[in-house]
Amino acid sequence: MAIVSEDGFYQSSNSMYKTPNSSSPDEHSPLLEGQPESHYNSPKPHDRYHGAYIIFFSMGIGSLLPWNFFVTAKEYWMYKLQNCSSQGASDIQNYFESYISIASTVPSVLCLIGNFLLVNRVSVHVRVLSSLAILLVVFVVITVLVKVDTSSWTFSFFIITIICIVVLSGTATIFNSSIFGLAASFPMRNSQALISGGAMGGTISAVASLVDLAASNDVTNCALAFFLTADIFIVICIGLYLILPKLEYARYYMKPVQPSHVFSGGSFREEEQSSSLLKPPPQIIRLTDPSLPPLCFILKKTAVLGFCVVYVFFISIIIFPALSSNVESINKSSGSLWTNKFFVPLTSFLLYNVADLCGRQIPAWIQIPGPKSKLLPTLVLLRTFFVPLFIFCNYQPRLHLDKVFFNSDVYPCIFISLVGFSNGYLSTLALIYGPRIMPKELAEATGVLMSFYLCLGLALGSACSALVVHLI
Repeated sequence: MAIVSEDGFYQSSNSMYKTPNSSSPDEHSPLLEGQPESHYNSPKPHDRYHGAYIIFFSMGIGSLLPWNFFVTAKEYWMYKLQNCSSQGASDIQNYFESYISIASTVPSVLCLIGNFLLVNRVSVHVRVLSSLAILLVVFVVITVLVKVDTSSWTFSFFIITIICIVVLSGTATIFNSSIFGLAASFPMRNSQALISGGAMGGTISAVASLVDLAASNDVTNCALAFFLTADIFIVICIGLYLILPKLEYARYYMKPVQPSHVFSGGSFREEEQSSSLLKPPPQIIRLTDPSLPPLCFILKKTAVLGFCVVYVFFISIIIFPALSSNVESINKSSGSLWTNKFFVPLTSFLLYNVADLCGRQIPAWIQIPGPKSKLLPTLVLLRTFFVPLFIFCNYQPRLHLDKVFFNSDVYPCIFISLVGFSNGYLSTLALIYGPRIMPKELAEATGVLMSFYLCLGLALGSACSALVVHLI
């Protein structure tokens, strides 16, 4: 069944598309049949000059750019940790990336759980602004230490860095999940803007890495430029978030909601709908604490979409960067800059991030397949075939599988572009659909849970990527 909304958008459970002569989409119309057409009764204001969209896009950039710059400055960290002759410092240098992984993953998971529990207890404004303030303080410390001679206290510098990573990862997770939860209360295009902004952050860091590779001879100056840029973006994010509530459009969607679903007597029940067309099934979810979001209810409703998010990022992180960054040029022996110095940064990092950005931007205009379509999880599962494609590219070193089927540099370029585009498009659809199939008052909690699905996919993919690499 297809429904033509007042804005010319054709909607069904399988797709949502715009006719050529139609205007912008109804910004908060439901995606599924049997849901109220709007959570608001007053006239909807327009996003003048796309102000809210630009703010969410910029917040998306700021949410990932600092961490991307932190990881991109690998040569800087190796330089800062090399000036010590002790065996301990040598081990620290060799396993620094493993320490980063552990120090970032554990706080991220804990903070995601904590943020979900705090959704109804601590204002989103407090969570966003406090996390941004802590992020700024941490990056100022990291920036100041760039030009400090730490050769005489390498181990202490390492401890300070790990502490910064723990705090940075935890607060960045709270910020990311909180701002995504907030965007979930807005029209769907704003969630898409936030997600696309994250991809733009990855693209900027990839370009910056290439510029550094081509032009910089001083790792400390390069790291200083990275970290100062991160500081500036965090300050911009603080300013933009303070501006957001001043927009009439934003105030409309940030105002308290008259729920169609209410907590009553320690339970969650659905109110009677006035329209005879809306006949949602009776659902009662017992809660021990009414201040907590109904986790079981949200998990049940978002199970398929959550699986899609987890599996998309699971496959993506297995391939990128563990497999893709070790695919070498077939003509590496020629000694050219393209086949040696720039091949991996261009074919792996830049192509992936640009394709990912394009994939995340497409849902601003087209959302196919829809949230209930079986085609969505089918497409997600089909991405599994990308793994053997990369395995049989010119991956090096090869210890167990000697055969290389794709003997051309064109193949990894095509494959990584498809991986990036499908990652961006399919993950964005699943992420923005999740909050939209839920009641408005649960949109923020659902947004936070979708962020947890994302992190879970990344964690599982990271663990399995090491296994895949050892099998090659």
